Amino acid sequence: MRMPRRGLVIQARTRWLLVGLALLFSLILLMYLLECAPQTDGNGSLPGVVGESMGKEYYQALLQEQEEHYQNRATSLKRQIAQLKQELQEMSDKLKSLQEKKSPKVNGMNYQGTKEQTSNDLLEFLHSQIDKAEVSVGAKLPSEYGVIPFESFTSMKVFQLEMGLTRHPEEKPVRKDKRDELVEVIEAGLEVINNPDEEDGQDEDDGVGDRQLYSENDFVEGYYRTERDKGTQYELFYKKMDGMEYRHVTLFRPFGPLMKVKSETVDISRSIINIIVPLAGRTEAFAQFMQNFRDVCIHQDKRVHLTVVYFGQDGLSEVKSILESVARETDFHNYTLVSLNEEFNRGRGLDMGARAWEKGEVLMFFCDVDVYFTAEFLNSCRLNAEPGKKVFYPVVFSLYNPAIVYANQDIPPPVEQQLVHKKDSGFWRDFGFGMTCQYRTDFLTVGGFDLEVKGWGGEDVHLYRKYLHGDLMVVRTPVPGLFHLWHEKHCADELTPEQYRMCIQSKAMNEASHSHLGMLVFRDEIEAHLRKQAYRTNSEAVG
Repeated sequence: MRMPRRGLVIQARTRWLLVGLALLFSLILLMYLLECAPQTDGNGSLPGVVGESMGKEYYQALLQEQEEHYQNRATSLKRQIAQLKQELQEMSDKLKSLQEKKSPKVNGMNYQGTKEQTSNDLLEFLHSQIDKAEVSVGAKLPSEYGVIPFESFTSMKVFQLEMGLTRHPEEKPVRKDKRDELVEVIEAGLEVINNPDEEDGQDEDDGVGDRQLYSENDFVEGYYRTERDKGTQYELFYKKMDGMEYRHVTLFRPFGPLMKVKSETVDISRSIINIIVPLAGRTEAFAQFMQNFRDVCIHQDKRVHLTVVYFGQDGLSEVKSILESVARETDFHNYTLVSLNEEFNRGRGLDMGARAWEKGEVLMFFCDVDVYFTAEFLNSCRLNAEPGKKVFYPVVFSLYNPAIVYANQDIPPPVEQQLVHKKDSGFWRDFGFGMTCQYRTDFLTVGGFDLEVKGWGGEDVHLYRKYLHGDLMVVRTPVPGLFHLWHEKHCADELTPEQYRMCIQSKAMNEASHSHLGMLVFRDEIEAHLRKQAYRTNSEAVG
């Protein structure tokens, strides 16, 4: 039986329609894969993939990586849920046992009440861990060695103090669990900001459309530290690219799920920093310092005041000339020059600089002429010091002797090219407490420096201990934007035994890395070996 011609046409159209739908579905699927693929720009987060081709294997690898990420996330959540269930069960058993001892007849009737009480007790326990930790208030500590320092991180790097001989001062997290931990924390901070509670101070009338939403690209920096018997504290900072307002989120993991401690907005747009530099001689170093000051403070930050406290008369005219020259060329006049005709005393100079300010409260940065800092550091200074609550003691990255680090080059590179966080280029100066950001009222309230300390070293440790013995929180962490430039150090005979020991220790630590010092120590042995090798090679050639 032959099919009518009209039926053939309908069948053909149907077939072509199905083929068209299949092609359309394939196109939509391809567009979905392209849209959902992670971005490959330089601002990607920790586990991102950069610079790979857009082939089939690439998408398979991406899908597999995403699947592994979510599987690991699900496994982590399941493990946390299981741990909480176990703790709830243990606490429930304890409460049930106590209830049986007190009122065995009504045990069965109060099961629901017992279950609710168990949950409340668990939350009370977790919050008690936050209260015990040094999160909201400082703890009185016996010495500088009692401080648990933070480690700082960005979306790509971790800056760490504990290195040993294998780890680096700046590195990408190698362990996947550490990467996942930091990504989870950044995402948790975003969840707090984008979905605020009533207690976060957001107006109830503010809808999602009126509120700025933050993403991973708005994460600026974070700090974390772990108190072994309490949990891990995270301080997170977010900022929109075109704004000066930071969002600060504090999280705490009391060996359980992350718990929000607080969420607040920090406006640093009007926060002036009084940079105080004590100085005696060293006019060439001061000229280099002012070049950095001009680039960072005058051209970029524009919210600073410079106070230079100069000791003696030799070189004073040169310092005045440098300051006046910068003022003429940049129209910058927010500086004060204090002249003291006496022997150099760092503590005395910083104390005079702090008291020379006559405009009320101000954030101070105690600095040295050999320190190089960035505009990002100045914002970290503003974010981590708070009057009456906390002081900031950043750990400086101290550069080694460039003549040793770059011995294989004719001349060392410019200073700007030496500012890298590598094991052979420098180290975190965790025994130094001279660079600090603190408010003037806190400095005066604690009593300032011990002015009886003469010469080099010691005054900064005394001030640091005063804060440790008080109620203010001390934020101690390595920061990537603060460098101590190498310079020749002379330890005077007039120093006390403790000061001389500290000076020699600093001099040795400043010179070169472990491997470079080893090469210097065994230089004669290495040269003897090379001569033997050359002699053996020449003998074989002659033979």
